[in-house]
Amino acid sequence: MHLTALKNAREFFDCYAPHIVSPDTQASIIEIGSQDVNGSLRSVCPQGVSYTGVDFVEGRGVDVVLQDPYVLPFGDASADVVLASSVFEHSEMFWVLFLEIMRVLKPTGLFYLNVPSNGDFHRWPVDCWRFYPDSGNALVTWAKRNGMQPLLLESYTSLQQTGLWNDFVAVFLKDQQFAERYPTRILHNKYDYLNGIASFEPARFHNQSTLTEDRLKLQAAGQGFAEE
Repeated sequence: MHLTALKNAREFFDCYAPHIVSPDTQASIIEIGSQDVNGSLRSVCPQGVSYTGVDFVEGRGVDVVLQDPYVLPFGDASADVVLASSVFEHSEMFWVLFLEIMRVLKPTGLFYLNVPSNGDFHRWPVDCWRFYPDSGNALVTWAKRNGMQPLLLESYTSLQQTGLWNDFVAVFLKDQQFAERYPTRILHNKYDYLNGIASFEPARFHNQSTLTEDRLKLQAAGQGFAEE
């Protein structure tokens, strides 16, 4: 797991955990693709939650081994948060998995998605997709066509810390009628990103890129970015 992925997950929990975790109830968190190869989202998760890691193979950090990559062995509306970091690019039909995630989330539940927006071909065991700024809204459209009412709370493309990876990050709410439960956004206090979208704001990109994400080295010189 690259450093930016952990940083993005930590920022998600810092922003949203206060509205999920409470002393009275134990929040349920499911991580898809939880095998700890070189780092784990579990390490940045808040204390006092029920954390279940699922993956397709046994390994450190894996509590449940999936028999079908598109079937999560959890009841309807049973999870407060589902996490998927560096998973959807390896899912041949990620849109099927997205609907399954929506199924297991509580109406107030959140789905945190981190997936490459660029980077080298890397099979695990396959490598099929990269995500761009419109991807989050496209998934919402797909879910609505299937009778659901999710809301994209925010999305953005993170900048590189090291290496070549830029991550597309999106936070989805299972049922849009509970949007007021989450009044803050990561982007309210974040500046190192491109093509940010936040709900309840005008339908435009913040920090819209004028260069492809793989040329972000120019950002250090103050070039290549335009605020709409």
